[in-house]
Amino acid sequence: MTIKAAALQLPTLPMSEAKLDYYLRACKRDDVKIAVLGEYVLNSFFKEIEKMTLSMVKEQSNHKIEILKKLSKKYEITIIAPLILFKNGKKYKTIAKFSPNSVRYYYQNFLINYKHWNEEAFYDNEIKDGIDTMTFSVDGVKFAVIAGFEIHFDHIWIKLLKKNVDCVLIPSVSTFGSLEKWNTILKTRAFINGTYILRVNRIGEFKDSNGKWEFYGNSSFICPDGRMEAYLGDKEEMLIADISKKNSQYAKKIWGFRNHLAKRKLI
Repeated sequence: MTIKAAALQLPTLPMSEAKLDYYLRACKRDDVKIAVLGEYVLNSFFKEIEKMTLSMVKEQSNHKIEILKKLSKKYEITIIAPLILFKNGKKYKTIAKFSPNSVRYYYQNFLINYKHWNEEAFYDNEIKDGIDTMTFSVDGVKFAVIAGFEIHFDHIWIKLLKKNVDCVLIPSVSTFGSLEKWNTILKTRAFINGTYILRVNRIGEFKDSNGKWEFYGNSSFICPDGRMEAYLGDKEEMLIADISKKNSQYAKKIWGFRNHLAKRKLI
């Protein structure tokens, strides 16, 4: 079984649905089953959000939720899109999965907490024992979703290894010349886990008193053997990837890493 997934490499979107409708219409034409957006595409970038009123951020989120519900149903496509979710007076950094008839949210486990970029202090995501994951299947192909910062934590990948996923979808908001680091990590993760990885980075820039933050794009599609099959540049673009369950399961079998773990009852 092979299905198509699309990486939509975009900047922060305006309130209008026109651009999303344009890309999702193109996805429908090309028989794409899953479309993925980068982080801070539905909402403004984090450093801008820090200076906005929460009511404005909430309005932004709620408006985009209604748009994606409608477009998912209109084009019969699953949409993976990070957004800020407001619930019971609290704000959470999530990744939403919009299906034609339902919406599901993944609450990010690990959040950036650096002095210059402290999401952990801003959002209300719970710090708890254990790790939550989001997995789902489309036409027999099993997907997982994690946030960009979470690629650095082995415990998430161990959990996904146990779930035997075929493809990991990773929305991101990478900047500061980190491309080489990202590519090295993700190619290794793909090979060790025997999974495809579709990493979707946003584009655009943010300026503050400390200088300019450039979001460099370069969204990429990596095969289960660790080979980067396709990648984008630093402009607004769309990448369509073919994801084969057969190839993913073959990679897991041929290298035998899962077999070693299974013998020891680790998966």
